[in-house]
Amino acid sequence: MSTISFSKRKFFLFLSFQDIIFMKKKELLKQLIAGFQAGLPVEVYPRELMLPVDSNKIITVPGVRRCGKSSLFLLVINQLISEKGIRKEQILFLNFDDERLQFDAENFDEILQAYRELYPDISLKDVYMFFDEIQMAEDWQPFVHRVYEQECRHIFITGSNSNMLSSELATSLRGRTLQYEEFPLSFREYCSFVGVDTNYYVPEYKARIVNAFKVYLHQGGFPEVSLAIPMLKDRILQEYFFVMLYKDLVERYEIKNSEPVRYFIKRVMSNLTKPTSINRIYNELKSQGVSIGKNTLYDVIVQTESIYLFFSLTKYEPSVVKESSRDKKYYCIDNGLRSVLLNPLSEDNGKLLENAVYLHLRRNLQIQEGLHYYKGKKECDFVITNHEEVNQLIQVTYTLHDEDTRQREIDGLLEAAQTTGCRELFILTLEEEEEINVSEYTIHVLPVWKWMLKTLYLSPKQ
Repeated sequence: MSTISFSKRKFFLFLSFQDIIFMKKKELLKQLIAGFQAGLPVEVYPRELMLPVDSNKIITVPGVRRCGKSSLFLLVINQLISEKGIRKEQILFLNFDDERLQFDAENFDEILQAYRELYPDISLKDVYMFFDEIQMAEDWQPFVHRVYEQECRHIFITGSNSNMLSSELATSLRGRTLQYEEFPLSFREYCSFVGVDTNYYVPEYKARIVNAFKVYLHQGGFPEVSLAIPMLKDRILQEYFFVMLYKDLVERYEIKNSEPVRYFIKRVMSNLTKPTSINRIYNELKSQGVSIGKNTLYDVIVQTESIYLFFSLTKYEPSVVKESSRDKKYYCIDNGLRSVLLNPLSEDNGKLLENAVYLHLRRNLQIQEGLHYYKGKKECDFVITNHEEVNQLIQVTYTLHDEDTRQREIDGLLEAAQTTGCRELFILTLEEEEEINVSEYTIHVLPVWKWMLKTLYLSPKQ
């Protein structure tokens, strides 16, 4: 028997279907908001990247799925509660990746209404709003803009699409945002997660660090994967890739046929660290009878960059026009993803090492710095610029034991140094450490793991 009273039944007769849906959504929002608050504070692993608490800016955190963006929010929330005396009720957290939350420009206000009904005595200006994976909602920018201008200056948002949180938001909220990109775990963070002491001056610690780095090199740095039991790691990584492929790429960009896209991604993966010709891959697909337009492939590679699957690296040229016309190198967001897709052989160790170096450089790059590769008669893997001045050159090779390899790496550095005028020269390897004096240059040879533990510089992108 129904428990609804006669008067309530009569009331519902006069409600439209939209009214009922509206009421249900508000109740869901209340449940989600209050349910999250009830679980605070949450125990969470610390990260190197720390978000400002009271900047009066919209804090945006773009990054690949599952890299730990939500954890950054939890760290801020814990800080607000423990150090700032903020009440749990002043925290408004919503994850827009929840399939029950469907928002567009017309119904975003339901969030504020739901919160006001829960806590009518709390002013919105005293609320800290955290919107996770906000790119899943349509037309969210005007809502954030309006809330920031009229209601609340404590807004934090994350997203797994770089375009959503950089270009589009910067256009509508220029000067009102601070952007902090998050990545999977750095090697230093990975050591912290798995309980490895990074004081490499202690001999027994050093051995553990080296062993940890070899695992990190192949497994990558997704937090959940790092903490998972070995038999589940590959399965988790495969699931990550499927979500990125089908939800972030195929579904969002309305790609009709996913199979050529999947092949294309694997093909780019296999060619990491080398200049990649999209036209050549198109011809390969065409010769195999795979029907996909060349322009579509050019669109797809841009889209994979927007979801943080790939990063592109351009050739160093004094002229920006020349730079954009060359084949780009591509790097992957995580070595583990590449490993589960390609089942790499031992000869891929050099690519994995270079990819890990790229990610470390990209993570720590300051806003005024640029990252390129050098190619003349010889090659140099990484050229780091500061306001267009080259201030560091880096080669990456798995080992220098082979004399031909050693000479190739040195020659590439020297040519790049003579062309650019740079004198900070490095060769990064798996294990070797020495200084090479040649001509008037000193080349610093370091193990990648030590170089990673030595360098740490994180800054917002405004």
